[in-house]
Amino acid sequence: MSTLLKIEFTIAEDAADEAGVFIAARVPHGWEETPGEGVRRFTLYLEDHPLAMEMVRAFEARFPGSGVRWSEQESENWAMAWKDFFNPVNCGGTFTILPPWLEDGKENGTTHIVIEPKMAFGTGHHPTTSLCLTTIGELVGRSAIAPGDTFLDLGTGSGILGIGLAKLGLTGIGLDIDPQAIVCARENVEANDVAGAMRTAVGSIDSLEPGLPFDIVVANILSGPLIEMAGDILAHVRPGGCLILSGILAGEQQDAVAEAYERRGIGTPVIAIEGEWACLVWEQVGGDRRA
Repeated sequence: MSTLLKIEFTIAEDAADEAGVFIAARVPHGWEETPGEGVRRFTLYLEDHPLAMEMVRAFEARFPGSGVRWSEQESENWAMAWKDFFNPVNCGGTFTILPPWLEDGKENGTTHIVIEPKMAFGTGHHPTTSLCLTTIGELVGRSAIAPGDTFLDLGTGSGILGIGLAKLGLTGIGLDIDPQAIVCARENVEANDVAGAMRTAVGSIDSLEPGLPFDIVVANILSGPLIEMAGDILAHVRPGGCLILSGILAGEQQDAVAEAYERRGIGTPVIAIEGEWACLVWEQVGGDRRA
């Protein structure tokens, strides 16, 4: 039976954000952060043991004295491990993300997104995910996007952003270059009863029909690919459509991504920041399509 490597370490609170950024650049999914008295404890699980041990060595070198510990755990216990710390996440008052065992069918004024915690990134706990969902809610509130519009969720991961858009009445596609992420996304699409509104596929922006337009494009990936694909991404935003970019560290990365898109003539983005992370938003790319 396959096993996971459970990795645990403790960081002083004033270095915890730096540690989170360090992990996010190396781990393609979520992790647990438990606050203590002046410290924060991190727990994560990795399937690839050579990669996991490389992560352990890198963390020990970057944060000496963090008390890194690791142990093998049966992979079938992954979901049980998540149950110990997966709490519902509220994103801007529009969405609530929760696991199946906490879904009771009572939405209480928010749209529920049910996510089965697995190895794919995107449970709503990471700031980049919650930033994107909060932004989507704000765009809907301003009628910048509306039921019947189309979306592209590039780097869909668990499918969480596309599912949120589908639940608001949009239709579209979620793409990811990781086949395992697409398996996870399809399961979540089915679990949220939006299979008729959202399809998924393995691939990147170049797998789409050239120039296929979407009313909203959201890409929560990394700054490098966002810069590299700027022209291709913009080619798929309908004139007057919306563009949301995240997976970007605030500061130099944020500025570099914004500049890559600004020089293509779409203006300056609105920027939302949570902790170390930034979300860039263009509400009307190339004019107001609803005018």
